[in-house]
Amino acid sequence: MSNAYLVYAAKRLAQAFVVILLAYVLTFVVVSILPGDPITNVLRDPQNGFTEDEIKAIIAAQGLDQPIPVQLWTSLSHFVIGDLGLSMRSNRPVATLIAEVLPSTLILASAAFAIALLLAVTIAYGTQFVPKRLGQGLLRGFPSLFLSVPNFVIGLVLIHVFGFQLGLFRVIAPNSFWATFFAAVALGIPVSARIAEVLIANLDKESEQEYAAVARGRGLTEMRLFAKHLLKPSSLPVVTVIALAIGELLGGSLITETVFGRTGIGSLVQRSVSTQDLPVLQAVVSLAAVVFVLVNLIADLVYPLLDPRISLIGGRRVRPTAADDSAAATPAAVTS
Repeated sequence: MSNAYLVYAAKRLAQAFVVILLAYVLTFVVVSILPGDPITNVLRDPQNGFTEDEIKAIIAAQGLDQPIPVQLWTSLSHFVIGDLGLSMRSNRPVATLIAEVLPSTLILASAAFAIALLLAVTIAYGTQFVPKRLGQGLLRGFPSLFLSVPNFVIGLVLIHVFGFQLGLFRVIAPNSFWATFFAAVALGIPVSARIAEVLIANLDKESEQEYAAVARGRGLTEMRLFAKHLLKPSSLPVVTVIALAIGELLGGSLITETVFGRTGIGSLVQRSVSTQDLPVLQAVVSLAAVVFVLVNLIADLVYPLLDPRISLIGGRRVRPTAADDSAAATPAAVTS
């Protein structure tokens, strides 16, 4: 591993750390200036039955009687060591509440990601090798269609058709296999569109290169050409898109879980918003920011390893020039 890559990785790590801290501070500021008084709305709600002494103890325990800068420093220092605080609603550790619902969200997001990748690759392959008279143009329009339809609309349609009409799953059993599958489909379809768009554009470019024409001239089948020569160079830019898609999966899962009635991070956020449980809201938003930054950091660190044409100068990533692309597009042998 070269010194240039180590410098590049160190700079990316430092940038990621700064971004996470800024995201936490911004979340804290936004949550702190939200309209409404959570003390009045939650602690002094007669249905909760807190006495004034208990309210004062909770306020002191949460540090809500301190100035905003002191609260920010205390909250940030606890967040760095993994202490997410206590829920104002249940008085339970926020980390425990998140751990109870996180597996359901991870299962949904992982299944949706797999479906999105499979769908994107299938559409991209079809746009290259399905004859125009059999619907190649229609396949090229799928990504735009998928992007134009919100995932909650897709979810409602899937529930109506496969839940109520065909009876493949019951709405009252949202964690069953088929319910999870169709929830993942609803979440994965819009995500697949972004991946497919980039993959199609790069496949179009690679298909026009000289080595592709030589491979076809030597009798290489379209499937073998796609799998061995076109897919890998076309997939490199997809790494960045996939990193961005992870963030879309996190945000979309909140809506999809609500539509399908699943218990996950989405339901936790929904309850926290309705009860103004600020520690839970801040923890979920901050952790989402951490995941998004870390995924993009991994993409930044992996990309130079996947594409040897990328140069690292002074800790910066320098993309290949058009001449480099042209030279790299002609492999030594395309007969295999």
